[in-house]
Amino acid sequence: MFTVISILFSGIFIGYITRRFPFWEKINRPITYTIYLLLFLLGISVGHNPQIMDNLATLGMQAFLLSAAGTLGSLCFAWLVYRFVFQRRKEAKE
Repeated sequence: MFTVISILFSGIFIGYITRRFPFWEKINRPITYTIYLLLFLLGISVGHNPQIMDNLATLGMQAFLLSAAGTLGSLCFAWLVYRFVFQRRKEAKE
């Protein structure tokens, strides 16, 4: 897991340094299609795994609950940030 996080932050760092290069405007679409391809291949991998397919009802419910909880937590935190950071800044300008 440390390897994946290190690669992610390395990419963020390099992207930040090179953000003004016009090269990134041209490569945006191929990156999107590559992500679509990777998601499709992940779906094939999941569909090919009999262990996952046999337990899909249980795993699906767990995945739904985890994603719903993550989404709800993100919404609550975004609301708190808006309320305590941006709304105060807006009131200070008035």
